[in-house]
Amino acid sequence: MRILSSLILVIANIAAVSSLQNGLARLPPMGWMSWAKFLCETDCKKHPNTCISEDLYAKMGNRLVTDGYKDVGYEYIHIDDCWSKLQRNKEGRLEPDSTRFSKGIPWLVDFLHQRGIKLGIYGDVGPTTCAKYPGSLNHTTIDAETFASWGIDYLKFDGCFLNESGIPAEYKKMSDALIATGKKIVYGCEWPLYLQDHPETINYKDISSACNLWRNFHDIDVNWQSIINTIDWYNEHQDEIAEFHGPGAWNDPDMIVAGNPEITDDQARAQMTLWSIWSAPLIMSNDLRTVTPSAKAILQNRDVIAIDQDQIGDFGKMVFNWTDLYFYVKKVTPVVKVDDATEFSKAIAVLNRGTVNIKINMKLSLLDLKYDAGYSVRDLWAQKDLGLYGVNDELHLHIQPTGVVFLKATLVKKNRTFKWNI
Repeated sequence: MRILSSLILVIANIAAVSSLQNGLARLPPMGWMSWAKFLCETDCKKHPNTCISEDLYAKMGNRLVTDGYKDVGYEYIHIDDCWSKLQRNKEGRLEPDSTRFSKGIPWLVDFLHQRGIKLGIYGDVGPTTCAKYPGSLNHTTIDAETFASWGIDYLKFDGCFLNESGIPAEYKKMSDALIATGKKIVYGCEWPLYLQDHPETINYKDISSACNLWRNFHDIDVNWQSIINTIDWYNEHQDEIAEFHGPGAWNDPDMIVAGNPEITDDQARAQMTLWSIWSAPLIMSNDLRTVTPSAKAILQNRDVIAIDQDQIGDFGKMVFNWTDLYFYVKKVTPVVKVDDATEFSKAIAVLNRGTVNIKINMKLSLLDLKYDAGYSVRDLWAQKDLGLYGVNDELHLHIQPTGVVFLKATLVKKNRTFKWNI
């Protein structure tokens, strides 16, 4: 018990980051969002199965439950842009489009809540949303109250059409307004994304104190190059964005597009791996009705999700690259206190960004894993235990083009693996 208590204290100290004090998103949120797949399709006569409507979100919510996504942690359905009427009502409140959301948002909230699913909605800090629907500028309080009265669980708050100088104050206003409602609403910001042209004005301490998560790079598209562009940006900026990342305060590299036919299974595994290395939100954007069995298995891999959801909440980093291979390491549980030092188990990713298969032999010490007693290594995608490895033993890895190897190296002691997972 003394050992267990000290380990809990170690993790609590590691996870102490500045974050929005609403008690939410202590782990990276998981769910489904419409934007990357369905965009702003509003013609339900021509496209009844793919238009932005209560029917689409209800069906996707059902799929989260019936297809096993909820069982592995996916719990949010997110409405994105184009859900509202083009004008506010006489009281100045937002209203959903009366044709596409004829039953109303509270009905959809109840429908999903009955199935154990939470509902997120979309707003914008500016005068209009990116698709020119009403934004929240000068309506912050009334919009927060409206969302709370509907039972909304999560707000994605975009940043279109507002002068950069107003971004920090307006995002803070909505943060305060949501808290004032008394309703627990996860707050997803795009604050740093809209200050990209003047990065010197981005204050991640302020952002992490106002938001539960924040976008800092462009929207992801349904193609491999867009995934790579996001990875490149995160590699380049990893040191500056890691400091205020942790429980309740997450960098958000945008949606998981695995499960779309444009993304191969190798590329899907690569995206899920990197997002899990970063402890990023896992918010899918695909058509859950047409996801292939192999893509579904990738999206529901419990070993991989456990790395993303590890309670330390570490932002794993690229430690080096060699030719087309990029190596990443993340601190995970279990941990052990040795004298005055803390030793961590590690998640290890090796990404092949090239066009040919690569085979390598690699020692754990190459990645600065140095625990004398060694590690129990598991291949998370193969779901296979590889055995016990000392720091100078060689791993034999085969990485497919645009693919990845994802390992967990768990601390061992006296020839046995720690059994607790704090």
